[in-house]
Amino acid sequence: MTGRFVHTGQIVADLVMRVDALPPLGGDVLASSFEQHVGGGFNVMAAAARSGADVVYAGSHGSGQFDDLARKALAEEGIILALPPDDNAIGVCFVIVDQTGERTFITSPGAEGRVRPVDVDGDIVYITGYSLTHTINRDALLAWLPSISATVMLDPSPLAASIPAETWRAVLPYVDILSSNAAEAAALSDVDVPIRVRRDGPRGCTIVYNSQTTQVPGFDVYAVDTNGAGDIHCGVLAAELLRGNNILYAAQRANAAAALSVTRHGPATAPTRAEIDKLVH
Repeated sequence: MTGRFVHTGQIVADLVMRVDALPPLGGDVLASSFEQHVGGGFNVMAAAARSGADVVYAGSHGSGQFDDLARKALAEEGIILALPPDDNAIGVCFVIVDQTGERTFITSPGAEGRVRPVDVDGDIVYITGYSLTHTINRDALLAWLPSISATVMLDPSPLAASIPAETWRAVLPYVDILSSNAAEAAALSDVDVPIRVRRDGPRGCTIVYNSQTTQVPGFDVYAVDTNGAGDIHCGVLAAELLRGNNILYAAQRANAAAALSVTRHGPATAPTRAEIDKLVH
């Protein structure tokens, strides 16, 4: 491994319920199971770490009922904390997974909405659109980005369309890699960044680089839970780039990692590097 991955986004507590289908407005359904996990940015970091990256969490964490759980999960993956805890609790994300494996989120922000700029060396710095929805985070990132020399990777998040255009205009000049799903890509269709990665689920992803568009095929698997697949794709993509691999090979391995992850229940289902090797080769 030749570099360090610095994540500036958010870790949250994922409270996951599995249902046959979402309830109608005003209705109710019974969940077949309930699970509690560390989620959000943890999925990205765990994926990168399991593919061999040196990972630092530069986002906020606090002192609430889920924070010790989050710190324990980070430590188990070998992820370094760049900041001490503050006085707030991390947020909670209610995740509803239906029988097709598709997921729906409702998020209540917490300490992760209070990024503090930190002096930490990194080769790839990861930012997320969720951060840009918080005034404190947005202002901190805009003050910090001009001073860093690292490659900046951005995942715009499902909230991409709701982030003001002036915020995108301020942030995107510092972005080297934009990784998004199809809906997010549509919301940012006129963006010009050096590398664009559009994640297309089971079809793989599309890479736009050096004025060329390349489709990188996905892998045929049986999906049971798509929660966190995009995060895992981003984490493995970053880890492979840190190894010095080119963007197309990195994308192939990211596709494999995302494919393996959806065959497993839970958000932090990133495979190991050895598991990816078996699928790719």
